[in-house]
Amino acid sequence: MLKIFAVAAALLVSAATGQAAEPIEGNWKTQSGATAEIGKCGSAYCVTLKTGKHAGKQIGRMSGTGDAYSGEITDPENDKTYAGSGSVAGNALKMKGCVLKVLCKSQTWTRL
Repeated sequence: MLKIFAVAAALLVSAATGQAAEPIEGNWKTQSGATAEIGKCGSAYCVTLKTGKHAGKQIGRMSGTGDAYSGEITDPENDKTYAGSGSVAGNALKMKGCVLKVLCKSQTWTRL
């Protein structure tokens, strides 16, 4: 019985550690309906709008791994840059931009 438990425990541990976090790279539908592409640029990830009235504009640069990223995000409407963060959970990316870590706005983007 102890052997069966040990084998089952080992299988559970290997399954849990074998799962990788969802990647931030890819195409995302923003809250405004535009498509943003997030891809590697050097040691970071760049966020570039692919559709909409600001198509072609890079609006962010983030570093991180797994499901947590931080860096800068620019609001293309007013061209202001904020301290930003992003967290991936399945097909959702929660983007957050803050001024002085107090005044923050969040959006949830959907993976395309």
